[in-house]
Amino acid sequence: MLATIDVRRFQKNLNGGIASLVLLAILDKAEDDLYGYQIAKRLADANGGVSIFKDGTVYPVLRTLAAAGLLTSRIVPSYSGPPRRYYRITAEGRVALGQWRVVWAETRVLAEHFLK
Repeated sequence: MLATIDVRRFQKNLNGGIASLVLLAILDKAEDDLYGYQIAKRLADANGGVSIFKDGTVYPVLRTLAAAGLLTSRIVPSYSGPPRRYYRITAEGRVALGQWRVVWAETRVLAEHFLK
């Protein structure tokens, strides 16, 4: 039982550390603005239909990135439900993503060195 708890905690901590990086990367590659559900769907699709992020994780991270000026957002009425908030990466977001990619690459190389 203890091993299961430790794995879940480790996954949660790891996800918290990479969520901003991954969300910026998704929006950087998007041709159009995306709303939260579309972003969550892309996360799940990239992992065989199962997201490693809980849905409740995506929205606070998007709001934090927007508050930091790395994303812009706009609300659009929806005919099939509540209004949707669409996100787009900003120029500052692209700069941050470039810097974070370097940090991620260095971190990955270090981790892989010791995990071999």
